[in-house]
Amino acid sequence: MSAVIFLGLRLALVICLYAFLSLALFTLWQSIRQQGKILAARKIPPLKLVIQTPGQPSISLHFTQDELTIGRDKACDVPIADEMVSAQHARLSFHHGQWWLQDLNSTNGTYLNAEKMTAPTVITSGDEIRCGSSLIALQISESNLERLQPPPRI
Repeated sequence: MSAVIFLGLRLALVICLYAFLSLALFTLWQSIRQQGKILAARKIPPLKLVIQTPGQPSISLHFTQDELTIGRDKACDVPIADEMVSAQHARLSFHHGQWWLQDLNSTNGTYLNAEKMTAPTVITSGDEIRCGSSLIALQISESNLERLQPPPRI
């Protein structure tokens, strides 16, 4: 008789163990799925560049991609017809939730708000970039900069 009770207790323990593991895996799966939705919902804030090159009319360009190349080369995302600008002059990229500006070893340097850049730098709306004799005014849309927060845990 005690063998039957002992067997029943062992089976109950195994069932409880599997139930606990199933619940833990289900909770983990839900958390990962929720984080995936949050990351998918984040968007790159649109970037507007107003380019002023001496002797030419101002050009306004809008971008939603996460990386832009500025330079004299026609293959650049932001081509600038200025002989003082290198073929691949600078890069704008969106990562870690911010827009960054990086000089690509240009001959004449890249200036952010009248200061020569020496390292990749975070940029904000209203900043001005100078490449050669061209001035680029930045406007970053604020509507998509809000961080999505996961729902509170119960």
